Amino acid sequence: MRNDIQMNERAFTSKEVAEEVGIATPTVRKYGQILERNGYEFLKDGDRRIFVQSDVEALVALRDTDKPLDDTAKDLVNRQKERLEDSDKTEIALSDTYGNLPQDPNQLRELFRFLADELAATREMNVQLTNDMSQLKITVSRLQQDHHAISSSIANSAQKTHAKIEKLTEQQNNQYDTLLQQEMQKSEILQKEIQNMRDEQQKEWRLQNDFNKRLEEVIQKPKEKWGRLLSIFRK
Repeated sequence: MRNDIQMNERAFTSKEVAEEVGIATPTVRKYGQILERNGYEFLKDGDRRIFVQSDVEALVALRDTDKPLDDTAKDLVNRQKERLEDSDKTEIALSDTYGNLPQDPNQLRELFRFLADELAATREMNVQLTNDMSQLKITVSRLQQDHHAISSSIANSAQKTHAKIEKLTEQQNNQYDTLLQQEMQKSEILQKEIQNMRDEQQKEWRLQNDFNKRLEEVIQKPKEKWGRLLSIFRK
């Protein structure tokens, strides 16, 4: 009877052992059969093997051996027997209800079945905790992605807003420049029109002056003629 189980020692399924050791699940069963054929003892729940850490180490030894598998299995069986002989008492934690280990094989069988159920329940709890941790990691990853998406959206919105402001500012500046150019053109046209009006006025003034001079000359000429005639009669 195995009495080398440690208190609160973790129990592994064949699938978990396969993942832990890095071999296929059928290989785990094969190694178990080789070990049992040479006298190795496994903790069992019915026909199902329940693996503990020392069993995992035995499977690793079979995986890494350069000798025939049966020879290595025999060495492992001898080590297990020495370990069991050196162990004076079981390290499995029992309830106070049981006290010392019973001597009745049926009671021992029931006790180990109870322990196997407890180990299986612990394993299921470990699996559940692992799943919960995986789900938590997924949730955290999604939250990080959402945070990144929100941050990117805010950054894009700010960039778009800044671009719109720059565009509006540029449009306003262009409109201002256009209006300024238009006003300058209007001012130049108005100044030209004023100058043209001044030129026309000065031209009219010159024409008027010329006309007045000619008119005055015409008026002066008849006076001279009449003045000559009168001077004759005065003589």
